[in-house]
Amino acid sequence: MLNAAVVMMWFAIVMAILGTVAGGTASWLRIVPALIAMIGFTWFFLRITRAVLERRYLRREVVAAGALALLGTAMGGGDPFGWGFALLAWVSVATIGVRAWTAVGLAVGTLAAGAGLGAIAVLSGQGLLSAPVPGDSGAIFFMGLLYTVMCALLPPSNRFWAWIYTLAVQAHEGREAHTRLAIVEERLRFARDLHDLVGHQLSAIAVKTELAVRLSEADTVAAKAEMTEVNALTRTALRELRQAVRGYRELDLHAELDSVKGVLEAAGIRCELQLPYREPPGGVAPAFAYAVREAATNVLKHSTASFCEITLRFTDEEAELRVRNDGVGRRQVADLGSGLTGMGERLASVGGKVTARPTGDGEFLLRAVVSLPICG
Repeated sequence: MLNAAVVMMWFAIVMAILGTVAGGTASWLRIVPALIAMIGFTWFFLRITRAVLERRYLRREVVAAGALALLGTAMGGGDPFGWGFALLAWVSVATIGVRAWTAVGLAVGTLAAGAGLGAIAVLSGQGLLSAPVPGDSGAIFFMGLLYTVMCALLPPSNRFWAWIYTLAVQAHEGREAHTRLAIVEERLRFARDLHDLVGHQLSAIAVKTELAVRLSEADTVAAKAEMTEVNALTRTALRELRQAVRGYRELDLHAELDSVKGVLEAAGIRCELQLPYREPPGGVAPAFAYAVREAATNVLKHSTASFCEITLRFTDEEAELRVRNDGVGRRQVADLGSGLTGMGERLASVGGKVTARPTGDGEFLLRAVVSLPICG
């Protein structure tokens, strides 16, 4: 679109040259230098338009192009439908990317230069396109009017086009940014799900296999039962991993509580569940299921607990989960890591928050709270 001005300029120049050749008034001593100036102008013009599309303003190139346009117009003649169109092409891009008053100043300056050079050509009888009678005041007025109209229309129209192009680029960049953000969020979701799955299931499998090894000589039937549970845990982990890849996984709170209780007791940790009689509010159960799983995994990996109590409480204002154990140690406090971060992110998605810290009496308490009702 911007380069259309330079195409129109060359069409006007070619027509001006053909007109003077046909009329027998061609002066090659003026035409050849003017053509050289227009070739240099075209090179600078293309650099300027490329920079405009990249939202840059090449001040030096704009000045050089203006000087060449002025030189070519002066050598060839100031007719706006001939060599003078170079000035109009120049002002059409020189006013893009500058302040409004600067653009007005450039347009007025171009009008003055073009009209002045055109008047000189008319008064000297050297107009290349129209070849008017020397001193024709009507031709001078018409030429000035043409420059006025073109200098009033070209700069704002090109500035508007450049603004529309910038909006389109920004919209495209916005879509790309949204896509990248969605990809990052999906990676975080998958990493969080994978941590929940691998951390809990592998911890459970490790506990079960260790127990099976201890029972293998004393009680082969019990050892076989433990290995059967290991096999079931492995299949469950594979199924949930496939669901995590597809993004469809949602844990069941009651099933998770039963699973956690079984794994903890298999590891020799007495587990008590303090549960309400009513079902948890919608949206709370999946988040609490992840929290229970992560808390149990941390008890197995980072503590020396002999007791763990899991309490659920629901009121009209909030839902609360408490996981308390008596095996707090320096390692448990320091190594909660990404699991606690992922738990916090899940609870934050339903308007909740989580805290995990020692209580000061040798116990460790994880507390998750979600305000009710859940919005959205």
